[in-house]
Amino acid sequence: MDAFFASVEQLDAPELRGKPVVVGGSPEGRGVVAAASYEARRYGIRSAMPAWKAAKLCPQAIFVKSRFERYKEISEQIREIFFSFTDLVEPLSLDEAYLDITENKRGIASARKVAQLIRQEIKEKTGLTASAGIAVNKFVAKIASDLNKPDGLAVITPEKMIPFLEQLPVGKFHGIGKATEAKMHGMHLFTGADLKKLSEPELLRHFGKAGHFYYNIVRGIDNRLVKPNRIRKSVGAENTFSEDLQTLPEMTEKLEAIAQKVSDRMKRAGALGRTITLKVRYENFESVTRSRTLDTLTDRPDVLTETVLGLLEETRAGIRAVRLLGISVSNLNLTGEDDEDDDRRESFTGIQLDLFG
Repeated sequence: MDAFFASVEQLDAPELRGKPVVVGGSPEGRGVVAAASYEARRYGIRSAMPAWKAAKLCPQAIFVKSRFERYKEISEQIREIFFSFTDLVEPLSLDEAYLDITENKRGIASARKVAQLIRQEIKEKTGLTASAGIAVNKFVAKIASDLNKPDGLAVITPEKMIPFLEQLPVGKFHGIGKATEAKMHGMHLFTGADLKKLSEPELLRHFGKAGHFYYNIVRGIDNRLVKPNRIRKSVGAENTFSEDLQTLPEMTEKLEAIAQKVSDRMKRAGALGRTITLKVRYENFESVTRSRTLDTLTDRPDVLTETVLGLLEETRAGIRAVRLLGISVSNLNLTGEDDEDDDRRESFTGIQLDLFG
């Protein structure tokens, strides 16, 4: 989807159309940009940017709070359209998915035609625009989907794939971030063709395990299937505070609320977990994590709270001010249906009950 959250806000509030809209936190506090309309992006505003910086880049930007229930509602409409073409749909987020349309339900031979029809139905049913990328594998399709945004379509045919990847700037390769891009530039690697000159052992020496990935993708090798069911690996929540927390009682109160939120999400997901992780970000943006694996599975907020308070003692919280706290639970056993995802459920093997719980 094109600037999904911001586009939904402009759809529901016509007075916002054509204006720089920023979805997320307030610029007066420590809010973060969740999404920006294309009008706002022209000023350099991007997701994950501090809201105060976005306001500085574009003083006339209009800030609106996120409405995830509304975004989820429209996302479900879009997924229904996807499933009307194929059952092989792998959601990546509320606004993006991979579809394998090799054998689609409507018997259409042209992948371009399928993509055109999907985008047309999304526009008709939601009023929003979507962009699509078509290729023989997930990696190239992902890159193609960004080529002609917004409201665009790009096809990378098999015979064009290798020349396309060779001329592509390394920063455009999905999976290569800013830091790796800068390192590659320092090695005089600017395009896929440059990257292709390095052997796999050389890539491994310079980039570690990621070297395997870089070696393959520049050659168009990506054999990952479109997986319609994904296993959820963790459930969590975190909170960035408008003012730094100074004392342990303050932090305890916030962690209790976060633990309750995580517990609620686990119950909705039908998830029980064994490994509990505490995330602490200090006033200078330094982050630390501490984890503990329990003997039994749990989704109970009191157990989560008790565990993370113990983990908090292993940090410098209280000695140092804290700007963010988070809790996540992993090592999951998924037992039921998830309101927020279409994850595959692992078989439930049971839990040891607390005798006095």
